[in-house]
Amino acid sequence: MVEIGRLNSLTVLKEVSFGVYLDAEEWGEVLLPVSDVPENCAVGDVLSVFLYFDSEDQLIATTRQPKAQVGDCVAMTVDAVNEVGAFLDWGLAKQLLVPFSEQPKRMQVGERHVVYVYIDDASKRIVASSRLNRFLPETSPYLKSQQAVSLLFCGQTDLGYKAVVNQSAIGLLFHSDAIRPIHYGETLNGFIKQVRPDGKLDLCLQLVTREALDALSQQILRFIEQQGGKITLTDKSSPQDIMTQFGVSKSSYKKALGKLYKQRLILIEPQQIVLVK
Repeated sequence: MVEIGRLNSLTVLKEVSFGVYLDAEEWGEVLLPVSDVPENCAVGDVLSVFLYFDSEDQLIATTRQPKAQVGDCVAMTVDAVNEVGAFLDWGLAKQLLVPFSEQPKRMQVGERHVVYVYIDDASKRIVASSRLNRFLPETSPYLKSQQAVSLLFCGQTDLGYKAVVNQSAIGLLFHSDAIRPIHYGETLNGFIKQVRPDGKLDLCLQLVTREALDALSQQILRFIEQQGGKITLTDKSSPQDIMTQFGVSKSSYKKALGKLYKQRLILIEPQQIVLVK
């Protein structure tokens, strides 16, 4: 089945002076312009091409790979804005439209936005939207706790950072689980920290295994000893200060402190952590 807005493997039917025509099955013959035709291309060859509508709304093929296909979430830069909407640079001659109705906040030239690419039901054109919650759920039956995932950060709340998980759902990385400042539009490897009872996804950038927690606990003990038996880096310290000293999230640090406290190796005071002698 031939899919508009995605890569397809199509057979060359005939050559003309301005390109070649490809067999797009139910879509008929589709032109691949001469500028995109590979060297030594011949009738019968199978080419990997992307299908989209050009500026005259004619279906056309290209061997160029766009920055996103239909069904993808990606961060792209605004190239232009007019009375219709914003236009994104997605690597093709025709820019990708984000209608004003699909912009929670009006986009400006030069800004970078995370968008979802889709085919508009009314116009049948390939467009994009920054209203990600229209297309992506906050739950997924396919994602499990401790699963390794790809995260595309798409927003921030008072609780933490929102991210597109494996291009299929939206989860939340709490501030306490951020091991460094997170930037909008950034893609990082991470994990599903837990799937909540309501199905929503909590994320983390490091898995806290028992072995890792034991190693961190010993590292904290050595540090306290080196500092004369007490430190001011408490469970109320900033995530950045904790990351700078131990290279872990605030959540991991608090768990390690809790482990040491239960073992009666430290006292957790309001302004400091004290080694028990």
